Amino acid sequence: MIGNKKVIVIMPAYNAEKTLERTYREVPMDIVDEVILTDDFSTDDTVGKAKALGIKEVIVHEKNKGYGGNQKSCYNRALELGGDIVIMLHPDYQYTPKLIQSMAYLIANDVYPVVLGSRILGKGALKGGMPMIKYVANRFLTLFQNILMSQKLSEYHTGYRAFSAEVMRAIDYNVNSDDFIFDNQMLAQICYEGYEIAEITCPTKYFEEASSINLTRSSIYGLGVMKTSIIYRLNKLGLLKSKIFRKVAKKKAPTAKRQAEHV
Repeated sequence: MIGNKKVIVIMPAYNAEKTLERTYREVPMDIVDEVILTDDFSTDDTVGKAKALGIKEVIVHEKNKGYGGNQKSCYNRALELGGDIVIMLHPDYQYTPKLIQSMAYLIANDVYPVVLGSRILGKGALKGGMPMIKYVANRFLTLFQNILMSQKLSEYHTGYRAFSAEVMRAIDYNVNSDDFIFDNQMLAQICYEGYEIAEITCPTKYFEEASSINLTRSSIYGLGVMKTSIIYRLNKLGLLKSKIFRKVAKKKAPTAKRQAEHV
């Protein structure tokens, strides 16, 4: 809790048994009120490890719903629990939990409603081992999006992000893809609604246990990013009406129990 703001950390997990404990141990529980872990039909003992660590909110998918589908369960549950600030932290220890306090304070003090942990600000990406091909692709896609969406972000592709509940209720993230492009669509929705986004420098780690998508899926993601940007621009010009940019009036998120077995 920061002031009267309830802080919830969500962890969309898939085969995170080996890295979950290291990640969870560094979460600043002095300000974090709840941790939600959603297991997307892992083949390892991610769920058992989460329970052993004392994580009370564990959602188990009975089939793999994809990266985006996993996040939807997390976010919906966080809103159900009354979270005022929701922070997504990957349980693969690629991003340091030590930035949670800084990200949460910016939102709690009404400085920004959205905060991203950027790997590109500073030298965190390459220093942390980001493959050069992914770095170049990141820079190209970010430039493409900044031009079409009239933004000045250093990157759109980080998995470390914090949101106010107001922002999450103002966009219909449940209509987004269940795949990796979900992240990008969500940021596009936030920009479309005119919310300002802060970025803080975030060190990152690339190692064997850290999750990463292969070249084929990265290529599909890249094409999806470009498509999202084009759809955004066409909507802004009034030439298209995409469902992901539709207005939401006091959106109430559906319960996570409709999407997963809550244990």
